[in-house]
Formats: sequence, structure tokens, C-alpha cells
Amino acid sequence: MTLKPMADNVLLKAQEAPETTASGIILATTSKEAPAVFEVVAVGPGTKDVTITVAPGDKVVVGKYVGTDVTLEKVDYKFVKQDDILAVVAE
Repeated sequence: MTLKPMADNVLLKAQEAPETTASGIILATTSKEAPAVFEVVAVGPGTKDVTITVAPGDKVVVGKYVGTDVTLEKVDYKFVKQDDILAVVAE
């Protein structure tokens, strides 16, 4: 089963949260924050007012409380509008 975004929606998959802090402290599962960096899995075709500017494979930053969470086949995804994407991570 696959998810295909409609209009100007973007399907994101969370990047793995770090298990330790920069100083080496191991984080408990409950103290981990929700990830802010996601990978674009799929994009909708856009609308007459919105041209899609991200592509599958891009890494993006979104706000903490935006989008709709979906779990499919034990994988967590997030649907957001393209306008909710704050930045594309340049490598």
C-alpha cells in the first residue's frame, strides 16, 4: 500500500532521533524530542496557486506541531502543506 499526496500536500518520513547527546549522555525514550528534520517521500502535483518546489529525497525542517501524523505498515509519516516547510537542508 502506498500513500500519494494530493494538491500541495507533502508526505514526510521522520529521520532517526539521536540516541545520545553531543556530550555522550544516553537519552531515555521518553526524553527524546520529536524530530524536526524529515525526508520528503512524495509530493502532490500542486495547485494553480502553489507550485511544488521540494522533491522526494530532500531533507526539510518543519515546525513541531504542524501536519497530520499517519502510520502505515509500522512506519510513521507526516502530511504537511508545502507552506508548512520552513527550510530545505542543504548538504
